[in-house]
Amino acid sequence: MAVRVSKVVLVAAMALFATLVAFGNITDYGSNFAFVQHVLMMDTIFPNATIHYRAIESPFLHHAAYILIIVAEALVAILCWLGAYRLLLKARAPAADFNRAKPIAVWGLLLGFLVWQVGFMSIGGEWFGMWMSDQWNGVPDAFRFFVTILLVLIYLVQTDRDEA
Repeated sequence: MAVRVSKVVLVAAMALFATLVAFGNITDYGSNFAFVQHVLMMDTIFPNATIHYRAIESPFLHHAAYILIIVAEALVAILCWLGAYRLLLKARAPAADFNRAKPIAVWGLLLGFLVWQVGFMSIGGEWFGMWMSDQWNGVPDAFRFFVTILLVLIYLVQTDRDEA
């Protein structure tokens, strides 16, 4: 039972994290928008970098990208909350039922991984050279986030068995 409860709690913790991130991005739109805007404009990366041609200057596209990020983060939160709830409902059920309750949480964690690994680490960090910015480098934070999510995902998908 402890393993099942730990899986519920870890998924709920990821739901809380994504909720707080989305909430912060919505309620402090301007401050957090500045991060996305500077990353996309590539205005704080090394001046001699040869990748400046990748910069996006359009304010419309800056807002569109930021809104997409917020929607994805909110969806991570929703899926993880629903997943944690479904797991909680099946925590005392036979193992097969508990295992069948996992997919929504798995989808939420997978989306979270994609937001922070693909969105921030790969696209922001590598394509837009975010790692070169002293002020707008979100790579270390993104790495912490997606590794934590990945560890919870790996733990969650381990098949649960009925206790003897």
